[in-house]
Amino acid sequence: MRVRMATRWNLTPRQAMHLQERLRARLILGDWFAPIRYVAGADVAFHPATDWAVAGVIVYRFPELEEVERARAWRKLRFPYVPGLLSFRETPVLLAAFKRLRTEPDLILIDGHGRAHPRRFGIACHVGLLLDKPTIGCAKSLLVGHFQEPGPQPGATSPLMLDGMQVGTVLRTRENAKPIFVTQGHRVSLDTAVRVVCQSLDGFRLPKPTREADRYVRELRRLEGPPPLKLRPTS
Repeated sequence: MRVRMATRWNLTPRQAMHLQERLRARLILGDWFAPIRYVAGADVAFHPATDWAVAGVIVYRFPELEEVERARAWRKLRFPYVPGLLSFRETPVLLAAFKRLRTEPDLILIDGHGRAHPRRFGIACHVGLLLDKPTIGCAKSLLVGHFQEPGPQPGATSPLMLDGMQVGTVLRTRENAKPIFVTQGHRVSLDTAVRVVCQSLDGFRLPKPTREADRYVRELRRLEGPPPLKLRPTS
């Protein structure tokens, strides 16, 4: 899988904020994709006491949710932890994992936010724009905005609002479970994003692609660890 847009990573936090604001204008917030045959879930885990992170991507047939392929990559972190600039810390390692895929997904689910972000450009927007792929942010917790609690039944929703604008949907996926936050990344409408997330559920709170990607990177962090400095390939 190829990265479609080149970008700089050697930035100060202020420069990164300005870049988010410039790139935001390039987002497509409507449905712009062919029929979805493959979806991918992606996540990142950080290795404790080191400056390394591991990204994992799992591709599934859709809507069957049968696994087709998975890929991983380790990278040394180059950007500090700054709230609102998570994508500059995590996206490089995510792109390294996507590059190793032989099966190109038609749509990507990211464990993180998209438009529900202080500058309307979260990690799902960043990854989607650089790969030029329909991308959905599917987050476990609130970053910005306010909402009314959706109804208790699975499938209940409420709008996630920020400065008078809807930037996402709060979705109840299981009875008596905390809701999740679905936001647009790139090349997908909010209604379609919610529909795809609902079709990707398999009885758990989180959609299968991001849930299994989270499990994958945690296992890699525990069992594998970062590569020694001179050595083996990262996949």
